[in-house]
Amino acid sequence: MFDIEGKIAYVEQEPVIFSDTVKNNIIFGRTFDQNHYDQVIKQACLLPDLKIFTEGDQTIIGEKGITLSGGQKARVALARSLYGPASIYIFDDPLSAVDSKVAKMLFHECIQPLSRTNLVILITHQIHYIQ
Repeated sequence: MFDIEGKIAYVEQEPVIFSDTVKNNIIFGRTFDQNHYDQVIKQACLLPDLKIFTEGDQTIIGEKGITLSGGQKARVALARSLYGPASIYIFDDPLSAVDSKVAKMLFHECIQPLSRTNLVILITHQIHYIQ
């Protein structure tokens, strides 16, 4: 047995997305902090998406994220976990839903820096990220 201290954030392979705004899917009822929110949006590589959504982060996402691509769902779920805060992050293959360029950005700008100060468990088939 072992003890786990701290909050855990989990990003599932099939992200749970709610019928609400992009912003509310990310902050998930927590206290809003604009600076932290902006940082999370950047880390989750959502800036280009917010620019093309008709209402930006106020765009309503349909039931189960029907209006989003698989990669957008994964990045919204990733942003939700980053908004946390948590000390333990479990990522169940979030890189599989995005193209290789975005996967590289997510790994180097989000997952890798996060692992410097937190426990990060990354499940992936992309073995070049395991090193």
